[in-house]
Amino acid sequence: MTTVTDGQSESRDGTSVGVGGACRADRAPDPGGEPARLRSTVPADPSWAAAVRRLVSRHLARLRLSADQCDSAVLATDELFANAVRHASTGPRDTVTLTIERTARTLRVTVADRSPLPPRRRTADAAAESGRGLAIVAALADDWGLAPPEPGTPGKGVWFTLSLRGAAS
Repeated sequence: MTTVTDGQSESRDGTSVGVGGACRADRAPDPGGEPARLRSTVPADPSWAAAVRRLVSRHLARLRLSADQCDSAVLATDELFANAVRHASTGPRDTVTLTIERTARTLRVTVADRSPLPPRRRTADAAAESGRGLAIVAALADDWGLAPPEPGTPGKGVWFTLSLRGAAS
């Protein structure tokens, strides 16, 4: 996995992301030293879901969000990652890029994949094992949508935003 935090790149394997509870800081946050942006590219493989959740949890803990905001962001990100892996991955070398950006009032998470096909919100019946991902994202987020790919890159980004009213700053 390659992670870029405010312009500094660091390569990591799946085991170095860390362990711990969702959105729990392992140390006291440094209000002036923590980056507000994280970008990470991981294999488009379901076995990476736990590493993605840990990465998001640890980064959000450093951003000093409330527990509810962290939980909502981690769950919505997990749903978007699962959708990208299930519906957009075409081979073992595919990747998913996760970007987390925080402003004073908003948290925006984008999950980008190489498929140009837009996600489609479905209505799942009660017995279905899938089909609720985008409904979950819509219920948790203040807004969500599609972003075009970066120039010269195929695919799309699916993003959501959370209002940070009441977050520690």
